[in-house]
Amino acid sequence: MSAFQALAAPTGGPTLAARNWMRGTQGQGAGGRAASSSAAPGRARGKCVTVASIRQREATGQQVYRKSIESRDSIRMGIPSKGRMAEDTMDLLDECQLKVRKINPRQYAAEIPNVPGMEVWFQRATDVVRKLISGDIDIGIVGYDMLREIGNEDEDLVVVHDALGFGGCHLAVAVPNSWEDVNSLRDLLSDTRWSKERPLRVVTAYMNLAEQFFKDQGFDNVELSTADGALEAAPAMGAADCILDLVSSGTTLRENNLKQIDGGRVLESQGVLVASRTALLNRPGTLEIIHEILERFEAHLRAEGLFMVTANVRGSSAEEVATSLAKNGSQLLRGLQGPTVSPIYTPSADGSPSKEGSFYAVSLGVPKSRIYETVKEIRKEGGSGVLVFPLTYAFDEEPPRWNALVNNLGLDARDYDFLKIGGGTKH
Repeated sequence: MSAFQALAAPTGGPTLAARNWMRGTQGQGAGGRAASSSAAPGRARGKCVTVASIRQREATGQQVYRKSIESRDSIRMGIPSKGRMAEDTMDLLDECQLKVRKINPRQYAAEIPNVPGMEVWFQRATDVVRKLISGDIDIGIVGYDMLREIGNEDEDLVVVHDALGFGGCHLAVAVPNSWEDVNSLRDLLSDTRWSKERPLRVVTAYMNLAEQFFKDQGFDNVELSTADGALEAAPAMGAADCILDLVSSGTTLRENNLKQIDGGRVLESQGVLVASRTALLNRPGTLEIIHEILERFEAHLRAEGLFMVTANVRGSSAEEVATSLAKNGSQLLRGLQGPTVSPIYTPSADGSPSKEGSFYAVSLGVPKSRIYETVKEIRKEGGSGVLVFPLTYAFDEEPPRWNALVNNLGLDARDYDFLKIGGGTKH
């Protein structure tokens, strides 16, 4: 891709000596953990291994170092400090009973009382990824776009949960509306205006992703430049021909006379939970904390949009009611795994058992959009006294993403069965 020109590259990187604001003491210096997940935890302190996978750093000759596990004892989580991503992250943690508590509102360190032993550090989204790589933090919440751009598929980064349900957007190419003949990436590629002497000028905040995307799509004559904001104004100003930027609703593009083109989507993005492979394997307690956070997230996100519908249904037995619902009712009356049916004690006025027959309570978990349909279906089966209320959590036997994580790490899930019931230690 020799014809590519990078006009500017992002700067900045992880701080090698982090101040421990929570305790008011100076953070320990960098140690030397190896870049691979098989690194032995007992390497001598003071030896650093350069991270070679962040191309912005390579281009400027800067070095990123990975700290050893022994450089600190605490488990650290990094979360965005500003913007909508920060607000949504705090909301999710709060809804999962993982409320973040700042000891001092002016400090960047905090804690989650329900997760003792873990520090929470507020960082810029870019620095959450950089510090995961450098070993300054062990766990992070960040947008997938930023993870791909800064992390550049570093092998030490493990996506624990890939769909936290907020920050949804996509990275895409947008061109001026006046380019009537350019409506697809193929049109842009075949445009004869671009040459080595006059390359297609693209402004973006995602230099790594942009370079890889245009290279993969067969573009030879592209000039990439970067900007911190207001990318949409660049084509109108003549500073660029088109942009590659995050798109949510598309309103900003339309208001700046820009349009997306077919085939121009680079990736889909939303908030993700990420962790350091080295920390998960070697820092005591990290895997256990990840299990708890993951289980809380999964249970809450699974329950989001689900409502419990409960009704009284007359029948001779619980089995008869369940059979009738399964036989005559629709799929809605089967709930998540099947209806929950339990007897109701309905005494007469004198306190004796009712002679009108037995009632059974039927409970079903259904999507919010199907509540009224479910109510009508239950009424067909003789249901009355219907109650509807939202669900907060829907815990599974074990989060599917936990099993995927354990397999990714090359561990035996049976060694961590004790985490399902709490307490105990790994055997």
